Amino acid sequence: MEIIDKQIIDLPATAKVDIRKLDFSEIEEWIVNMKLPKFRAKQIYSWLWEKSATNFDLMTNLSFELRDELQKHFEILPIQVDKYQKSSDGTIKTRFILHDGNKIESVLIPVPDDNRYTVCVSTQVGCSLSCKFCATGLMKRVRNLSAAEIVDQVVLVNKQCREHFGHPLTNIVYMGMGEPLLNYQATLKSIEHITSPSGLGMSPKRITISTAGISKMIKKLADDGVKCNLALSLHAADDMKRNEIMPINENNNLEALMEALQYFYRHTKNRISFEYVALHGVNLSMSDAKNLAKHCRKFPVKVNIIEYNTVEGLPFGRAAMEETDAFGLALRNLDVTVTIRRSRGKDIDAACGQLANKE
Repeated sequence: MEIIDKQIIDLPATAKVDIRKLDFSEIEEWIVNMKLPKFRAKQIYSWLWEKSATNFDLMTNLSFELRDELQKHFEILPIQVDKYQKSSDGTIKTRFILHDGNKIESVLIPVPDDNRYTVCVSTQVGCSLSCKFCATGLMKRVRNLSAAEIVDQVVLVNKQCREHFGHPLTNIVYMGMGEPLLNYQATLKSIEHITSPSGLGMSPKRITISTAGISKMIKKLADDGVKCNLALSLHAADDMKRNEIMPINENNNLEALMEALQYFYRHTKNRISFEYVALHGVNLSMSDAKNLAKHCRKFPVKVNIIEYNTVEGLPFGRAAMEETDAFGLALRNLDVTVTIRRSRGKDIDAACGQLANKE
């Protein structure tokens, strides 16, 4: 996987550098300049990304002198658990506090019967897309997360998963706060650390990147050879309706998005899914089903219909189960592969579209 726009660290000598923003070659260069054996760089890198060390004192196979030098020149800025809530259905929402005081949320979704334990991670503090039905869309985007801050969510929720369910995470979805493709470099770098044998060693086929739809960046994913699955937050199957509920569609219309997804599938053969939230009286008519089915014939795709979770102050209502099921049946009759996902964690504002750092 090619990571572009490598960040060059160029700070005053008196300032400590966030060591997790350096790549391996930069750590190795520092080690060489310190006139130390090159293998020390590999040891440090392993502590950071494979063993998830949060301070230099934990790096016990390094000498005290080297750890002291690392402490003088570098810093590690891990995220920390602020609080967590557990839903009646077992879903756990965790709010993390970042080194600068900003907060984000991640969600652990356990489905023991299917042996699936999924973490939904955030990529930004807030969001800039303002989707009309989403609580996160009511927030302003404060900043992008670093790759390390994304990886930390996986590490800490994996620990949580083992403690509560006796099982490691099986899946990762980039579907939390923010738009992953607007934090492209950090998103791909985090996936590199998560999937690398010198990192967490998870399979990329267990990872799904979700996007509200940025055509040129979907093509870039293909050009960069990502091995992950891709989900498009579709939610409406014609431009007029999608423009109303997702302003991003005005510059990334459905024709452009479908062309980009065809390009992505042609180059990667990775799995694609459409996420489609069931909004009462908005997007569940027979006409909506027919429009959606047309898009599904352009490449292999699965549709996940998601129950809407009401958000205070927003004008949308949840579709009745009968309305949602009827829409799913209409799609199946049009030869569309459909899964209806019932909401998880809605009693703790952890369900889809509800993440908003609510106190």
